[in-house]
Amino acid sequence: MTERIVVVGAALVRGGRLLAARRSAPPDLAGRWELPGGKVEQGETPERALVRELREELGVEAEVLERVPGEWPLKRGYVLVVWAARLLPGSAEPRPLEDHDELRWLAPEEIWDVDWLDQDVGAVKGALPWLDAGA
Repeated sequence: MTERIVVVGAALVRGGRLLAARRSAPPDLAGRWELPGGKVEQGETPERALVRELREELGVEAEVLERVPGEWPLKRGYVLVVWAARLLPGSAEPRPLEDHDELRWLAPEEIWDVDWLDQDVGAVKGALPWLDAGA
């Protein structure tokens, strides 16, 4: 059986808005939007990986809430799993530090105004209930 590499994504919600991050690298993904996150390292839980990735990519401290149902295949051997998350009180405002050049907080009516990466579309649809909850 081939080992699966898990990529974690954050449905980071504040005030009923979802944070979207525009890729600046690699070139084939640049300019498209995704949920922030990254690969789970060996010996790391997905939840810890997500907290670490949000700190590295956005400079924020976040709390993982609950898993968004579903898994979305990425390139061969990789799978995307997403958790709803929120910024911790006192956390810095998110900034694009790694692999991104722009961030946007999207209201429910703006969700489809950006060009999401194909593999993130299903994950974003799965995260919509957390926007309605106003997390």
